[in-house]
Amino acid sequence: MRTILFQTITATRHGRPSAGHGFIILISVLITSAVGVVLATTLVLLGLAASMSGLILTQSGEARQLATGCAEEALRRIKNDDAYTGSDSLSFGQGTCTFTVTDAGGENRLVTATGTVDEIVRKTEVTIDQVTPSVNVTSWQEVADF
Repeated sequence: MRTILFQTITATRHGRPSAGHGFIILISVLITSAVGVVLATTLVLLGLAASMSGLILTQSGEARQLATGCAEEALRRIKNDDAYTGSDSLSFGQGTCTFTVTDAGGENRLVTATGTVDEIVRKTEVTIDQVTPSVNVTSWQEVADF
């Protein structure tokens, strides 16, 4: 009891709390607030990063689908005209794709297709070893560059 009474007496001056006691509470509130702001900012930034990653993943999938679509269009043109070589570009709502058909000698053809959505680019390369009586695909792969 004496210890508690002594602490109470030293913490007050003329019936009021001392200035040091208020300063400690103020600093504690400021530190707690700063930690809260840092945590909230971190959570917001993590949410934005996750959102951007999801958008890039979606655009990458769309670009791959565009490259595949252009490669299929090139195969359709080869099927309709077994001597077809050349290139073309197609535009869709979410992006564009281009393809090139190159004669690799005999019935061999090389089809390269690129799908682009915003800044995301995906590339597909198709190798053909026969165009008549039907188109025979020997390789279909996504590549980093042609």
